[in-house]
Amino acid sequence: MKKLILGVILIVASCNSSQQIVSEQPENAGEKVTVTSFAATITEAELKEHLYTYASDEFEGRETGTEGQRKAVDYLREQYRAIKVDAAKKDGDYFQAVPLETTQLPTGTIEINGKTYRIGDDFLSFGAASGSFEKITYAAFGIEETSYSDYKGLNTSGNILMMKFGEPLNTDGTYTLSGTSETSIWSSMADAIEKRTELAQQKGAAGVLYFDPSNYARYKSYFDYLKSSENGTMTIKASENSPAFVVMSNAMARELFPDIDKENASKTLNSKIKLDIQSANTPVETQNVAAIIKGSEKPDEFIVISSHLDHIGVTEDGKINNGADDDGSGTVALLEIAEAFKKASEAGKGPKRSIIFLHVTGEENGLLGSQYYTDVDPIAPLSKTVANLNIDMIGRTDPKRSGDRNYIYLIGSDKLSTELHALSEDVNKTYANLELDYTYNDENDPNRFYYRSDHYNFAKNNIPIIFYFNGTHEDYHRPGDTPDKINYDLLQNRTRLIFHTAWELANRDKRISVDKMAK
Repeated sequence: MKKLILGVILIVASCNSSQQIVSEQPENAGEKVTVTSFAATITEAELKEHLYTYASDEFEGRETGTEGQRKAVDYLREQYRAIKVDAAKKDGDYFQAVPLETTQLPTGTIEINGKTYRIGDDFLSFGAASGSFEKITYAAFGIEETSYSDYKGLNTSGNILMMKFGEPLNTDGTYTLSGTSETSIWSSMADAIEKRTELAQQKGAAGVLYFDPSNYARYKSYFDYLKSSENGTMTIKASENSPAFVVMSNAMARELFPDIDKENASKTLNSKIKLDIQSANTPVETQNVAAIIKGSEKPDEFIVISSHLDHIGVTEDGKINNGADDDGSGTVALLEIAEAFKKASEAGKGPKRSIIFLHVTGEENGLLGSQYYTDVDPIAPLSKTVANLNIDMIGRTDPKRSGDRNYIYLIGSDKLSTELHALSEDVNKTYANLELDYTYNDENDPNRFYYRSDHYNFAKNNIPIIFYFNGTHEDYHRPGDTPDKINYDLLQNRTRLIFHTAWELANRDKRISVDKMAK
């Protein structure tokens, strides 16, 4: 699981809780379809065998871009070949190359109307940028939706845009986009920059000057942290036409446009601007691993089951962080679920919908592998992706939790689809009878786990998700996270629950509906 750091650049449905579980329904007269025999192939012994290899010292902590991580992806590919589960990519390659780079903190200046502004003092930037421009285009909130656009009538191609955080209000105090007192995803700090820069790129902008006075101190704190670090920061490699991104200090923003706080109408500012920001980048070679079992009836609808394949590598004193729980447990669970579905398929009981088994890289560096999959190069269309079940740390117990050890934390099951939550509950009651603990599903959870694993990149695209998690423990992100400390009986039972849930999603007649939207 990713540690919580600031990421900078980044249908009406019924509950259906009374719907009969599909795997209990008769397929033919006198014949009852059951999945329990396939779930039973997920065993403690096989999970343990996989994990003692995958989380061994040989894999050197699986840090993204290292030789240990390359051994990990090779192992996963060979396991899928061994159980005859095909590669998800059409070219038959199990590997999805994810172009990452490590960037050092930039240096440089911005000159506007003859005045020089310095990085770290007057503004922040986390990537290189250069060029001279005759004007700045003020795009207000930088938002465009079906019923609202700050870009209407603006000439943005090749220009530098200035915009601010937040969203417009109606005269009665409600928010324009929602029509209620609720903000939209445009007011989510986790998504605000990404959505605005993606839109600016679509509009052909050369760069963005961003004003966010409430959060500037947090950006500055992260900038100062990187300044003191020799390792740089890992990001998805920017495309050639990615706009430059600059976070303005309060003083700089108000000096350039004194009315920025109250002015919500887009306009052109006659200010000449020159960007001169340099940064050194080092390419990082890494891959996602993706396999697929194609659906028998609805092959163009997809369930994605995910886990992250990486961990944090070796400490400075040479100790290996094996990551047996984080996320070796999710990785081996995914292998066993794939094998169970393959056995069902060979027995003529294959899933109606296609199932993608997705092992993502770069999670510990900011959910990069899953971000690349969802935002840049989805193997299956996101519009055809029914749900994502994400597995990150399911092999141990949370020492802070009281009660039965036979539990699992569920996060996000009700965030986008009431139907998914009800389905999950029904499946658990029918097959697993675990305690489903929703402690970390609370909107006010200070840990913000909902935003800290790979499911979030699916959720932000309005794809229903469930995040399966056992909680943290004393060995989280430490060399003590080793295979001998895994509770293999719990790992087996939790993995079987996820298999049953995926089976239900894959085999019911109608795909689950989305009755809530991402915030």
